Amino acid sequence: MELKLLLLVPIAFVCEYCDSSLGMGYGTILTPVLMVFFGFKPMDVVPAVLMSEFVTGMAAAFAHHSFRNVRFERRSKDTKVAVVLAACSMVGTVGAVWLTTLISKETLTLIIGIIILSMGGVILVTLRWTPRFSWAKITAVGAVASFNKGLSGGGYGPLVMGGQMLSGVGVKNAIGITSLAEGLTCLVGVVVYAVLHPEVTWRLAPFLMLGALLSVPFAAHTVRRLPERLVKPAVAGIIFVLGCYTLARFIGWA
Repeated sequence: MELKLLLLVPIAFVCEYCDSSLGMGYGTILTPVLMVFFGFKPMDVVPAVLMSEFVTGMAAAFAHHSFRNVRFERRSKDTKVAVVLAACSMVGTVGAVWLTTLISKETLTLIIGIIILSMGGVILVTLRWTPRFSWAKITAVGAVASFNKGLSGGGYGPLVMGGQMLSGVGVKNAIGITSLAEGLTCLVGVVVYAVLHPEVTWRLAPFLMLGALLSVPFAAHTVRRLPERLVKPAVAGIIFVLGCYTLARFIGWA
């Protein structure tokens, strides 16, 4: 067995701990690390990341529910929000294909970067303000995040987390909801790859899933222990930084 495959376990552990604690970061951090530092090909990395993110998204949603960070009972608001976001992801995946004929990826990167940066800035400025919950906002967030995921393969977490917080969803609830919605979104991607690309080997997936799954209970416990007054500004600050990073990529500085 190759040593670099074993190294994927601790790396996936760290990336998933960040993702399950803050609602974002797994694919954004892991995908470039695997391609740039380990030399794996995109066709090996992307399907494996989607597969591992699907499995750990489900596990993280269960863990956050068990630790009472979120409520996924039947007909609860958290469950409905996750279903709306997941449904938008399926529509958004199809719509993204159509959108590519109308708008360039660079233009979309600029738009998404401005949106993420604005979300982080607004949340930081209005930390003491509790927005009124709105299904229209949740649907809009799900649609925009799904288009971005379908076109660029990343940025789902920051958009969904920031959008939920600005739509009146509590930050701990938003973390659990994002795990479930993103897991279901990745399931769509896994099915598409399995159907359209039967040559995919999935050889990285077991190592990524092992490391990521091991981190889930620790992340859910961390969210449970930390007070929301600390989690909210931390998440907002990271969203703001990721928005700056997205714009830096558009300009060519990153």
